[in-house]
Amino acid sequence: QVQLMESGGGLVQPGGSLRLSCAASGSIVGINAMAWYRQISGSQRELVARMTLGGATNYADSVKGRFTISGDSAKNTQYLQMNSLKPEDTAVYYCNVNRYGIDYWGKGTLVTVSS
Repeated sequence: QVQLMESGGGLVQPGGSLRLSCAASGSIVGINAMAWYRQISGSQRELVARMTLGGATNYADSVKGRFTISGDSAKNTQYLQMNSLKPEDTAVYYCNVNRYGIDYWGKGTLVTVSS
C-alpha cells in the first residue's frame, strides 16, 4: 500500500503561482510513474501532468508552459509548480502514483484562482 498526502492548495489571484506537494509513504519501492490530476466540480477527473521513473513528462495542453511536475526521491515527494494561474485552473488537485500497475490516490487539495 502507498499513502499519499497533498498540501499547498489555497486561494490565489489570477496570474499568481502555487506549488503543490505530495508526500508518499508506505510501500514506495516499485513506483514507476507519478502524476497530478484535477477535478472541476461536475466534471470528470483529468490528467494535468505525469512523469515516469525515467523522467519523461507529459502535460495537458491547457497547462503546458505554465505547470511543471517534479520529484525529490530523497524526500519521497512530488511537486506541481503552477504559474500564471487562471480562474479555469480552479479545481481539486489529486496526486497519483502507479506501482506495479495499481493506481494510488491522495485525498486532494483545493486550488481556487479568483480575484
